[in-house]
Amino acid sequence: MANIGFISLGCAKNQVDCERMMYRVQEAGHTVCEGVLDCDVVVINTCGFIESAQSEAIDHILQMAQLKAQGRVGKILVTGCLSQRYQEQIFTELPEVDGILGTGSYTQIVPAIEKLLAGSSVEDFASIDAPEVETGRIVTTPEHYAFLKIAEGCDNRCAYCIIPYLRGRYRSRQMEDILQEARALSENGVKELIVVAQDTSRYGTDLPGHQRLLPQLLRELCKIEKLHWIRVHYVYPDEIDDELIDTIAQEEKIVKYLDIPIQHCNDQILRRMNRRGDGQFLRALLGKLRDRIPGLVIRTSLITGLPGEGEAEFAELCAFLKEQRIERAGAFPFSPEEGTPAAKMDYPDQETAQNRAEMVAEIQSRIMDEYNAAMLGKTMEVLVDGFDEEFQQFYGRTYGDSPEIDGRVWIASEEALREGTFVPVTIDAVQDGDLCGYVAEEAI
Repeated sequence: MANIGFISLGCAKNQVDCERMMYRVQEAGHTVCEGVLDCDVVVINTCGFIESAQSEAIDHILQMAQLKAQGRVGKILVTGCLSQRYQEQIFTELPEVDGILGTGSYTQIVPAIEKLLAGSSVEDFASIDAPEVETGRIVTTPEHYAFLKIAEGCDNRCAYCIIPYLRGRYRSRQMEDILQEARALSENGVKELIVVAQDTSRYGTDLPGHQRLLPQLLRELCKIEKLHWIRVHYVYPDEIDDELIDTIAQEEKIVKYLDIPIQHCNDQILRRMNRRGDGQFLRALLGKLRDRIPGLVIRTSLITGLPGEGEAEFAELCAFLKEQRIERAGAFPFSPEEGTPAAKMDYPDQETAQNRAEMVAEIQSRIMDEYNAAMLGKTMEVLVDGFDEEFQQFYGRTYGDSPEIDGRVWIASEEALREGTFVPVTIDAVQDGDLCGYVAEEAI
């Protein structure tokens, strides 16, 4: 039996795939190591979404190649989106790599490892449209929260996005399989479940009946007694219906936080990007959500420098942000991805796109400052995430903060706080964009 190390890059969905691979490897009798040094095989589960993600993946491969040359690691196996996207180039450009698995082949991780250990190379690219195969996971997030992947692939075909070419068509998991996994996670200590997919709002539309089943799934998840927070990511605007809004508003366990990727607000740009809806639709939707879900915190992603974005279109985006006051927004410069329709369109240069992203970040910083200022004096439920050794202080998150991507709450407490517990915190300061507070004497 061999020692196997894993490096997982990219999004939460990719992380879940890596956790499934780790489980299969452990079930086969191999040892899943915490690090990579002295491992017989290092698995690098890559992202290939945009150029920066590709560069990060290549950097990790090159780092492992150096360790391999020094005799400090054995074989290198590359999995995930980068291998799917550049399956014909990886062996040529990165000869240190011993094997590659496409996104449709991660279930073959154990045979692939055993082939490498036997001295053979590996190159496996199964169908990216095959149904999801159910398997266990070795959860790599802290014990108190986990991602729950409910579907694979995407049918939206946004003009700038390579994901459908790497992950295939949209495939929903069976609801009972999802619920069984959620129950197991809760029994193992998970208090916060983060529901993810390329598009969670489309869940169920590919199953018999072609219905939007996300509201039903969320209601079933809320019945799991030990779960305290359920958070929903990647809800596409055009798939949000009244049933979903009512479910989020009425179910106490569903945190009033929605990740809605809108990308832009200009009508012409949205049409060119093959996005459904226009600026008027987005404004009406955001207004309806705020009216029907009190206290809602919205996260979105925006792209600057998209094809068709001139000064007027960018000014419209800035005005939209100032008008809508979206609490959480990340802006990214357009990355023309080879193989996508948008890469063939005329678009602003990269420097302009980057400058515009920085301008959006400045606007968003002021919006965040106003949001944080409005929290002063409030007592909020905070999930304790840990203790920072450098600052000698506990920290956690409110319902308005998703792990890794949003802010922290720094907690002053005379007593030690246990990771994964919920405590009432009175907010009394803001520091570097994060909230600060002290444990309140009474529960909320």
